[in-house]
Amino acid sequence: MKNTLIHNDQHAVPCVMMRGGTSKGPIFLASDLPEDVSLRDRILLAAMGSPDKRQIDGIGGADTLTSKSCIVSPSDRPDADVEFLFAQVAIDRAEVDTNPNCGNMTAAVAPFAIEAGLVPITGDQTLVRIYNRNVGALVDAVVPTPGGTVTYSGDAAIDGVPGTAAPLILRFKEIMGSKTGRLLPTGKAINYIDGLEVTCIDVAVPMVMFRARDLGLTGQESKAELDANTALLNRMEAIRRKASELMGLGDCTGKVVPKMAILSEPAKGGHLTSRYFVPHNCHATHAVTGAICVASCASLSGSIADGMIDLPAVPQQWIKIEHPSGMIDVELTIEGSGPNLSIVSGGVVRTARRLFEGQVLVPNQILVEGSA
Repeated sequence: MKNTLIHNDQHAVPCVMMRGGTSKGPIFLASDLPEDVSLRDRILLAAMGSPDKRQIDGIGGADTLTSKSCIVSPSDRPDADVEFLFAQVAIDRAEVDTNPNCGNMTAAVAPFAIEAGLVPITGDQTLVRIYNRNVGALVDAVVPTPGGTVTYSGDAAIDGVPGTAAPLILRFKEIMGSKTGRLLPTGKAINYIDGLEVTCIDVAVPMVMFRARDLGLTGQESKAELDANTALLNRMEAIRRKASELMGLGDCTGKVVPKMAILSEPAKGGHLTSRYFVPHNCHATHAVTGAICVASCASLSGSIADGMIDLPAVPQQWIKIEHPSGMIDVELTIEGSGPNLSIVSGGVVRTARRLFEGQVLVPNQILVEGSA
């Protein structure tokens, strides 16, 4: 851990704050953080200002989308250039969850790796082969590097981010059964839990899918409306906990996996509408890994999305998913159909930007807490 003692009572840890897709957070080199997990997590919590609902004493943005971090290192794998561990830092609890991946922040890892000297630039576009340690996922990221430098400005727009930026292509590979080893962890396309039909599916991230109408919703509700519906959130959480056990994920209390989504017919020109939960409140836009999982559910006959979407059965297609702030397009590559369906890869176009670089200061006290 290459921390530098300053001001007598604080440590400085090098990091780069980056936006990746619709999320943002500090990115660290693994060599700049301790190997001890407990100490590492205390540093992340202190850096973000958790636990505190405003994260006023740290650099977190008091939102699940802005309380994220990535830890990056070179990879010894023959199929990857770099690898990273994603950390979801709780806001009002002293918890750091490294169970899930984050597709949006993956978009930031690729340019970070190039600018950190971990991946050489190879032309106008540079391929960064990424291994995600959280779920064992491989991702190919194509980063624009004209003139031998990473370029962030461009004309690509993604809903949930103001303005435009350079397009960055992500293709997630070997995503089926990311945590459970199976497309359908329960062995069924439909499970009945607490009187509701749900689909438990694992592509890029394990998820529990609900029909909006089964919950008394239209599916067009805003994030604010859904977050204020305490009865709904409690009902979904109870089902999520039971589904987690059925999926072989054990007790998910205090964990963010499995995620959840409420699906319904499209209303704004897309193929399907999704309200994605992270899992205790609705995402302001949509997670990338969650969008790939939703698109996979839409391609699975007999799932709760059956009948909501009308797509031709072709090996590769773009599926447009409506979310609270607009739409996200997923490139889905499949083989087979029905019970023999295989998800080969899922791709998205994202953007990223380097926001600031330097050192985040954490109190010395947290370095010795729990060491006695």
